[in-house]
Amino acid sequence: MEQPDSGAEPADGAGDAVEALDRPLPEGVRRRVVALVSDAFGGLTVTELPAQLRQYARFTPTRRAKFAGNAMAAALESDTLFRQRIGERLRESQPELAAAVEAGSPPAAADPVDVAAAAYVLRPVGWVKLVAAAGEEVQRADAERADEEGRRELERLREELAQARTQTRSETERLRGELEAARKEADGLQRKLRSALNEVKRGEAAVRQGKAETETVRTEAAARISAAESETRRLRARLGEAEASVEASRRAAREGRSVEDMRLRLLLDTVLDAARGLRRELALPPSSIRPADSVDAVEPGAMSPKDIAARALSDTDPALLDQLLALPQAHLIVDGYNVTKTGYPQLPLEKQRLRLLGGLAVLAAQSGAEMTCVFDGAELAAPVLLAPPRGVRVLFSKPGVTADELIRQLARAEPPGRPVVVVSTDREVADGVAKTGARPVASVLLLKRLSRV
Repeated sequence: MEQPDSGAEPADGAGDAVEALDRPLPEGVRRRVVALVSDAFGGLTVTELPAQLRQYARFTPTRRAKFAGNAMAAALESDTLFRQRIGERLRESQPELAAAVEAGSPPAAADPVDVAAAAYVLRPVGWVKLVAAAGEEVQRADAERADEEGRRELERLREELAQARTQTRSETERLRGELEAARKEADGLQRKLRSALNEVKRGEAAVRQGKAETETVRTEAAARISAAESETRRLRARLGEAEASVEASRRAAREGRSVEDMRLRLLLDTVLDAARGLRRELALPPSSIRPADSVDAVEPGAMSPKDIAARALSDTDPALLDQLLALPQAHLIVDGYNVTKTGYPQLPLEKQRLRLLGGLAVLAAQSGAEMTCVFDGAELAAPVLLAPPRGVRVLFSKPGVTADELIRQLARAEPPGRPVVVVSTDREVADGVAKTGARPVASVLLLKRLSRV
């Protein structure tokens, strides 16, 4: 083994002196050279390795190529003896390729990278050309591979562009359809808005006309009142004159003037009859106010300051209901089933109605207030045979109308200012009737009051 090494060394040295690379090894050739060195590394002893590579002697070929690649490439370039030993291992592992490369006629079917790596290690005559040709072949193959990848990428991009165009067209058509629908909807809304504005204008004109008519009626009423007051003053003056004539007649009667007395009596009767006829014709109310009524004082049985404090009662005190029903022309509206299901829900509906209506009849007789009891007609399986008690109006809601809505209709039907009391625990009913001016009270308040009947 030593003889071939010493014989080949001058040729390598001469080849190195004559031939040298003018550019770095192609990356593919470099990786293949490092792989060849790493594979041949294990066939050498530690003493045969360069000093800088001995630390990698126990590494596997893969780890050696990964961590010692640069060191092996440098040693292969600078250490001729190490390169010759690697060449011997290459001749042993790939004799045909090594022989063809050293003969200067590498196989045409061989991988250019393998040929260039073998030429770089063995350094035959013309090895630089072999490495350069392999590099060019690798570059050409890389260029062809890059061109093929570029063509594939271009084809993929063209397909994506076509898909994007198709999707864009479909999306554009969809957006155009949506835009057209939105425009139609906007046109419809504009027409509705114009119609609503016209309705508002007509409503405002009707309101203005109503206000003008109301003002006209008020003016006419004021004129009629003024005329009635003037007529009343004239009649009062005539009445005063008549009273003066009566007094004169009385004085004349006392003086015995019978003929004059008869005439004056006839004149007095005529004036009184005329006054009564004018009063009936003008519908003048009788005078009920007297001068003594204008004096501020406390009448017997009237509310005193101490009694006013008693009005501050709790919402569940039955006396509060008595005070409300004592108001003039009070109207009590009762949510029937709301009260019965609060007080005695265990009874059948028929007995619930009878018990409640019996208590309301007694309360109506005691208070004299108008009373209406409302039941929900939706819970009726058949028409109810019921004779309403005296003083209590009984109503059932129609199909499709709840008792709550019927109660609100009753409250709205009352004129403003009339005392209306609604008995219901339903908060929606209470809030609804409160807006109409009615006074809502809880069902338990009526139940407590009826327990005293």
